[in-house]
Amino acid sequence: MRMSELFYQDTLPGGKHWSFTVKRGTSLRLIDADGGANVGMLFYNPANPLERYNAPDTLKCQHTFKLTRGNCLYSDMGRIFCSIIEDSVGWHDTVCGNSTKDMVARRWGVKTYQACRNDWFLNGHDSFLVEAGKYGLGRRDLAANVNWFSKVAVQDDGAMVFDPSHSPAGSVVTLRFEMDTLVLLHTCPHPLNPAADYPKKPVTYQLLKADAVGADDFCLNFRPENRRGFENNRLYTLIG
Repeated sequence: MRMSELFYQDTLPGGKHWSFTVKRGTSLRLIDADGGANVGMLFYNPANPLERYNAPDTLKCQHTFKLTRGNCLYSDMGRIFCSIIEDSVGWHDTVCGNSTKDMVARRWGVKTYQACRNDWFLNGHDSFLVEAGKYGLGRRDLAANVNWFSKVAVQDDGAMVFDPSHSPAGSVVTLRFEMDTLVLLHTCPHPLNPAADYPKKPVTYQLLKADAVGADDFCLNFRPENRRGFENNRLYTLIG
């Protein structure tokens, strides 16, 4: 991307959370600064927050267990929030969910804000709740989330195995937003991360101008079902 196309850039420290609305025609680039990051993310329609990311539909309509370049992330109304237009690691988890307060306490101990201030241990579930509350959303509005940069494979016996070396420093994934989208995100550890110490991995994020979607677009043509999703978006924006 040319630097002139860069609207905004910042770095979110590890173990933190944030949220913002990304406009249609904008790309969000995530950069794993040090390697081993995890970015939990949820998507909502800011005009109707009842429409949110649907992991089962996203996976089954694209015949996949993981997300990578070409995949689109669907809402529960058959529309596409965003498309993955760049991916240097090739595998992102969208089935394992979030870490919780009890999970973090059992694995890494307890560090509260009152005792440790900004060095406290946050978890993904509560981080989403904090960000969701800023928009009038609550516990019942949380859904299965994406975990960018994290790989969880399934063995023959059904066991799920986390790969701690999957994302090297400098890994990149870029999302092109096909509709206005409220994005909730955190940099808390993946729930299957076996690290001995609470991992605090920073992630740089950039907002850039996206190129228009043409007839030969990779994501549009990645799966036949994606054409229907893009058509649903076209109709939505046409009447909106």
